[in-house]
Amino acid sequence: METLDQPLDALDLRILEILQKDVTTSHEVIAKTLSSSKTVIWRRIQRLLGSGIIRERVAVLDHRKLGYSVMVFAHVKMARHGKDALPDFIKAIKTFPQVLECHTLMGQVDFLLKIVVPSLEAYENFVWRKLSQIEGVQEVHSSISMSQGVNTTRLPLSPSLLAEPARKPVS
Repeated sequence: METLDQPLDALDLRILEILQKDVTTSHEVIAKTLSSSKTVIWRRIQRLLGSGIIRERVAVLDHRKLGYSVMVFAHVKMARHGKDALPDFIKAIKTFPQVLECHTLMGQVDFLLKIVVPSLEAYENFVWRKLSQIEGVQEVHSSISMSQGVNTTRLPLSPSLLAEPARKPVS
């Protein structure tokens, strides 16, 4: 993966906005929309892909329509924090397709997992037969999502937000 040789400009951000809404938008349509050439748009997208800013091009699926009606946030506390304990947990958790996200946390728990399953019974089986069997797992506390008020994969890309300096605390 290459690094960006120059910072993102307004054209890059506008391309990303379009692609976040619909990744299947053709280079031709993007070029026309942004009053640019197909070649320029193609080069910019290749640069964004090569640098890892565009990580992957995917379809966003509705978990409920596919039968995964239960979404759970599991807070996992490890018994110990040795050199390999946390990486080993992450390696193990990657083998479970029910786990959509795994975040390492600071605080009272070590990991936050976003999990989808078809039912509460399926989640119970997952916890007892898989999650709690990972070496070093001490506690699992679960929060079941009742609804999703916000669910987006789109990042805020306005130039003013990206250039916003860190705020100093008020004295």
